[in-house]
Amino acid sequence: MRRLLIRPGAIGDCILSLPALECLKTDYTEVWVPSQVVPLIRFADCVRSIASTGLDLMGLPETETPPVLLDRLRSFDSIVSWYGSNREEFRSQVRELRLPFEFFPALPVPGESMHAADFFLKQAGCEGAAIPHLDCPRADRREFIVIHPFSGSARKNWPLDSYQKLAAQLDWPVQWCAGPEEQLDGAVRMSDLYELACWLATAQCYIGNDSGITHLAAATGVPVVAIFGPTDPAIWAPRGEHVQVISGNLEAITIHQVLEAVRGAAFRLPHRDSSRCPS
Repeated sequence: MRRLLIRPGAIGDCILSLPALECLKTDYTEVWVPSQVVPLIRFADCVRSIASTGLDLMGLPETETPPVLLDRLRSFDSIVSWYGSNREEFRSQVRELRLPFEFFPALPVPGESMHAADFFLKQAGCEGAAIPHLDCPRADRREFIVIHPFSGSARKNWPLDSYQKLAAQLDWPVQWCAGPEEQLDGAVRMSDLYELACWLATAQCYIGNDSGITHLAAATGVPVVAIFGPTDPAIWAPRGEHVQVISGNLEAITIHQVLEAVRGAAFRLPHRDSSRCPS
C-alpha cells in the first residue's frame, strides 16, 4: 500500500505526532510536513515540505489545483491528513475529486484530558507507548548543560534573568541555545533541527520552556527539565523517561525549584549547598 501522511503544525505538535506517524507506516510511506520539520522525519520513504507541494492552493476560490499535485495525490491508496480538517473548502474539493483522504483534528479536542501524544496515536488506531523518539548518532555525553530560554510565545517563557541567575548557580558549563530570530549573544544556533537534536543529545541536561525545542530535546533521550506556565502539562508536556516538569505561575517558579530538579538523582549531577540558591 502507498500511503501519504500530511502533518502541519508547530515543531512540538509534529514531534508529539511522531509515534502516530510511525505507526501508520506502510509498504511505501510519504510524509508532508512543515519545512523545518522535514529533517526530523527519518522513517519515511520520501519527505516533502507542505509548502513545496502546492497543497495550500487546493480549495481556494478561482484557483486551479496544480495538475502535478492532483497526479501525486491520486497515486496514493491512502492519505491520512491532519491538514485541512478545519478548511471546509479544502475537504469539499477532496470529496469532489474522490481522493482517498481521512481527516484527523490537528489538536486535541477541547475538554480532552488525554496527553496529546496519546490522542494522536489513538486517532491513528494504534496502541502502545506514545513516546516520541529520535535516533541520533551515538556519542558520549559531554559536561555541559543546554539552556533554551525561549518559546513560540512570550507568555510561556520563564524570565530570562531567572535563567541567567540559574546558570550562575550550576556546577556545569552552560551552552545557550536560540533560534535564528531570538536575541541572545553567544547562543548556539542551528537551522537544521536534526543536527540540533543530535547536538542536544550530547548534553548532560537540557533546561527550557514549553517549546518545540524542549520536545526535541526530550525525543533524543537527554535529561530534560521543562518549565511550564499557562499550558496544561498533562496534555502538552514533553514525553520521555528522563523528563521532569515544573509547572505553575511562571513568576512564582523559583530558581531553587529548577536547580533542585536539575540536580536530581536521575541526572547524576553533583550537589552543592542549596543555601546559595535565591528563593
